[in-house]
Amino acid sequence: MISNSTRFPDVQNHWAGLFIQELAVRRILNGYPDGSFRPDSPVTRGEFAAIIASVFTVSAKRRYVPFADVPANHWAVSGIKKAYECGFIIGYPDGNFRPNDRIIRGDALVALVNGLAMATDVPPDLLSKLPEIYQDADKIPGYARNQVAIATQSELVVSYPNTKLLNPTAPATRAEVAVIVYQALVYLGRADKTPSNYIIVPPKLVNTPKTVKVNHQREFRGAWVTTVWNSDWPSKAGLSTAQQQAELIAILDRLQALNFNALILQVRPEGDALYASQLEPWSAWLTGTQGKPPEPFYDPLEFAIAQCHQRNIELHAWFNPYRAKTSITARPNARTHIALTNPEVVYKWGNQLWMDPGIKIVQDRAYNVMMDVVRRYDIDAIHLDDYFYPYPIEGQTFPDSKTYAAYRSTGGQLSLSDWRRENVNQMVLRLFQGIKAIKPHVKFGISPFGIYRPGQPPGINGLDAYSVLYADAKKWLEKGWVDYIAPQLYWRIDQTAQSYPTLLKWWTEINPQQRHIYVGNNISQLDGKAWNNSEINRQVTMTRNLAANLSLGNIFFSMSPIHQNRQGIADSFRNSLYPTPAIVPTMSWQNTDPPPPPRELQVNHRRLSWKPGDENPVRSWTVYRQTGESWVLQGVLSAGIYDYATPATATVQEAGTYAVCAVDRLANESLGAVITVS
Repeated sequence: MISNSTRFPDVQNHWAGLFIQELAVRRILNGYPDGSFRPDSPVTRGEFAAIIASVFTVSAKRRYVPFADVPANHWAVSGIKKAYECGFIIGYPDGNFRPNDRIIRGDALVALVNGLAMATDVPPDLLSKLPEIYQDADKIPGYARNQVAIATQSELVVSYPNTKLLNPTAPATRAEVAVIVYQALVYLGRADKTPSNYIIVPPKLVNTPKTVKVNHQREFRGAWVTTVWNSDWPSKAGLSTAQQQAELIAILDRLQALNFNALILQVRPEGDALYASQLEPWSAWLTGTQGKPPEPFYDPLEFAIAQCHQRNIELHAWFNPYRAKTSITARPNARTHIALTNPEVVYKWGNQLWMDPGIKIVQDRAYNVMMDVVRRYDIDAIHLDDYFYPYPIEGQTFPDSKTYAAYRSTGGQLSLSDWRRENVNQMVLRLFQGIKAIKPHVKFGISPFGIYRPGQPPGINGLDAYSVLYADAKKWLEKGWVDYIAPQLYWRIDQTAQSYPTLLKWWTEINPQQRHIYVGNNISQLDGKAWNNSEINRQVTMTRNLAANLSLGNIFFSMSPIHQNRQGIADSFRNSLYPTPAIVPTMSWQNTDPPPPPRELQVNHRRLSWKPGDENPVRSWTVYRQTGESWVLQGVLSAGIYDYATPATATVQEAGTYAVCAVDRLANESLGAVITVS
């Protein structure tokens, strides 16, 4: 029974007085030393974090990385740490938390919905109805719309004095935070409802399908498709457009049948382009003549993207940033090739040509080429391999002495080795920032040589990528300049000096930003002797055993052994490694808001049909079948070609209860809309 007397004199007869008193009785909220509560005072981000950290106990979702403006002795550091770890609140891109800034009402609602994982329990059915509920719905920030809809449906939202106004960008007051927190306790079943005229009660929804939270074990399953030397595709230069397309379709059909979900396609092997570019010439590996487009004309990258996405396969565009020519005795370069437009920045290196990574012309060209692809194509990622400064040639020194001397003449203090590494570091950082500025959803991954430095970890020997290739992959991981790293662990398990399990464990342990590790595996050496299928099976098993440390998949070099079923490797994928489908893992630092579940599910003669939950693009559909208390993934279906009003369909083989989920381009999966098939 609630007493008529209040603990705080300044909340008596206040519109939020009953809520404040309930929380005070529970010792959740405290007042000020003078006995007041100050209900209309704004709440800072630090205060909000401290409040929710003291009220809600949920499991940690991520590791705390200290904020630059929250020192260890800050009064709210423990609350900020807990609120961050549990997924309630994040900082800003500059590494600050801004604990003294006022938290706005919309952000307070977003924090509770995210931290309590309400999006997994309550579908955002009210999204389209927000303008009917709030007159100022157009002021809700885009990132907050789903969460505001969920908060409204869950009756977390309080609006005083006008229930038609959400005021999403206004500072939240202590009274408003008290009511929101109390309503969250009601949602969790930890408190009884308290009457109020200012709690937003949403309109009843009709035809809302039953939904269920379902999931499956995610895994990145990729294959490199090499175009240089016509290694994987096309099989030879000069094939017709129809022949090139048929070969690529056969590759993709093979990957789809083996339940792969990613293709890493080499699109710039030597300062050229396997796509329509205004910046670099057409690749000779397509037509036999550099600068000559396919006939009849088509864009291979555009074609590959469309074909991949129809099969629920991501396309990662693979670039070589500095190699200018694989063989100086091969076909001549087109007049637009960098070796002819800027010969002063291209050096002979053995039988190859190599661009100078320390020169601005080269840096800008590589950057602009990749950003052009990010802008114009619907790719899923930009991918670099291990070629930075070239692999060494005995008795030769890379001829960049003039470039280094020019750097020193302007006051540069770095040693030659450190300067070369910094050239590569700055390119990596620039690419990561450029990609995210243009299309934040596009991933950035690098596949470095598998040994960082001899002796790291102890007992490892081999080429020193840090001092020879000038690739500081450890730094890229530590700084979070990549979304994934794919170290090329191209050695057998029993090779002690290059031990697969030892190296894999080391790569997972130098990852403070918690980026994804997708191991590069070498299947090109399969010979049935030292290298056989059991070796690859064991390596994949070791990768999976470290999934808790973000070892989340494998990329295989390269496609030809899979296509040939060399030593039965394709059979191994089908029967033991990848017998069931999977979608790629989500990345916690990207947008993780799930799409709405499908709507209007129907069944006719075991043929399911449904419509998208909203008008946003869907990448795939996942279909689950209930087995006892579990839900088992039955298949991953392409979103296909449909408009908003055209149903998607799937045929099921058995009677039972099914759930259909929408999957967006970041692999976020909706709740499953449930339907029974008799």
